[in-house]
Amino acid sequence: MTALQHQPPQMVRANGLEICYEIFGAPDAEPLLLVMGLGAQMIHWDDEFCTELASRGFRVIRFDNRDIGKSAHMTGGKPLRPIELLKLRFFAIPPEAPYKLWDMANDAIGLLDALGIKAAHIVGASMGGAIAQEIAIAHPERALSLTSIMATTGNPKLPQPTREAMAMLLAPAPKTRDEYFARFAANWKILRGGSFPLDEAKDRARAERTYERGLNPAGVGRQLRAILASGSRKERLAQVKAPTLVIHGTIDPLVRPEAGKDTAASVPGAKLLLIEGMGHALPIPMWPTIIGAIADHAKAATARV
Repeated sequence: MTALQHQPPQMVRANGLEICYEIFGAPDAEPLLLVMGLGAQMIHWDDEFCTELASRGFRVIRFDNRDIGKSAHMTGGKPLRPIELLKLRFFAIPPEAPYKLWDMANDAIGLLDALGIKAAHIVGASMGGAIAQEIAIAHPERALSLTSIMATTGNPKLPQPTREAMAMLLAPAPKTRDEYFARFAANWKILRGGSFPLDEAKDRARAERTYERGLNPAGVGRQLRAILASGSRKERLAQVKAPTLVIHGTIDPLVRPEAGKDTAASVPGAKLLLIEGMGHALPIPMWPTIIGAIADHAKAATARV
């Protein structure tokens, strides 16, 4: 058995749902759970990213959240309307949602249960960071450490996404395969906030792989409703006991840098790593910094026990 052992995607029953997951690394290595963001399949944690983390001595688990990829698709919910966003922003009236972020956190806990894992290092990006926060709040015994990447506390006082990023978020789903591929590249250009040739060269292959695994536009809408309906975690984050690292880009157009600072300020003893020139993405040139920070943080957390 080597640290780079790979267990292909499998399905398991978790929290009453069928969840698709995949594992990189040795069975006896410390478990590290990766939670992806809004509308993003588990493969958005790139294979090479997962392999590099596994090479640092972790059993890396990635999975499709409910309503995305190969995991269970839910029902209900309608496309978000502008009036609902206005009610939320000016009157603090949350939109209706078929489920909330804590339900998605329970999916992740169900996955750990199904795999026989008592506790894991929890790493989440964007919406996945919010889900990871919910895990650390509600299931403290399951989180060996928390790494919250480009995520928010849900604090309504934080700056809003840029106009371009908000328009991207609320745009209607593409209707054809070619339109999807074009939109994929355009969206990531906005999210990265700059030119990253290594990533741009991979965009077509990433889009094709995502498309082949299956799209679920209605599910993305339900996930967005879950984010907006779940409210603020800012006060509850004071309960987090897990050693916490917050990673955020300085030019994030979707979840602004102030959100990362707010997250770090809300969790007792949290460390903040701001990465210069990083937007709302995990660009390949920044992997050494991001992966190194995750691995060092997790190992330091283990050493404290």
